[in-house]
Amino acid sequence: MSIRLPPVDKSSTLLTVLLAIVCFGETYHLFLKLFAAALLGLGIFLMIEREKANTGKQKENQWIVFALGSAIFAALTSILAKVGIADVESNLGTAIRTSVVLLLAWGIVWMKGKQAELRRIDCRELFFIVLSGVATGASWLCYYDAIQNGIVSIVVPIDKMSILVTCAFSYCFLKEKMKRRSLLGLFLMLLGTLIMAIWC
Repeated sequence: MSIRLPPVDKSSTLLTVLLAIVCFGETYHLFLKLFAAALLGLGIFLMIEREKANTGKQKENQWIVFALGSAIFAALTSILAKVGIADVESNLGTAIRTSVVLLLAWGIVWMKGKQAELRRIDCRELFFIVLSGVATGASWLCYYDAIQNGIVSIVVPIDKMSILVTCAFSYCFLKEKMKRRSLLGLFLMLLGTLIMAIWC
C-alpha cells in the first residue's frame, strides 16, 4: 500500500505556520491560529488514503520518506523566502530562485544520464509540460509577492488550497472519486484556511 502524495505534501502548511510563529513572532490571534492549524492537520490526516500497490515494502517507505521530505523542504522554502526577499523585489527573487531550481534539475538529469530521453518526449506531453511550467511560473510570481508583503502563516495556507483545484480537476478530467473521509478532510482544510485568512 502507498500513501497518496498531495495531502502528505500539504503538511508543509502546518510546519510553515509553526515556523512562522517561532521565527517571525506571528502570534497575533495565536489561539485561533493554532486551532485553525489543528483543523488543517486533521483535514490532511483524513485525506491521506491508502491504496493497494504492487510495489514492495521498501518502495512504499521511499514514497513516504520523499513525501515528508517534500513537506519539510516546502516549509523551509517559505521561511527562507520571507527572509531572503526582505529587501529584494519579489520578481527578481523569483528569477534567482528559479535559476537555482533550473540548475539543480538539469544537474540531476545529467547525473542520472536521462538527457537522451528528451528527444523521445511526445509532442502532446511536451505541450502539457510547458503549460505546467507556465502555471508554475505564474504561481511562483504571485506567491513571492504575497510572501514579501503578507503574513507567512496566512499566505501559505491560502496558497496550499490549490488542493481544491487539484481535486476538482481530478474529478472532472480523471474521473477520480473521493471518499466521504477525504471530503471531510478537504472541508476541514478549507475551514482552517478560511479561519486564518479572515480572523488571523
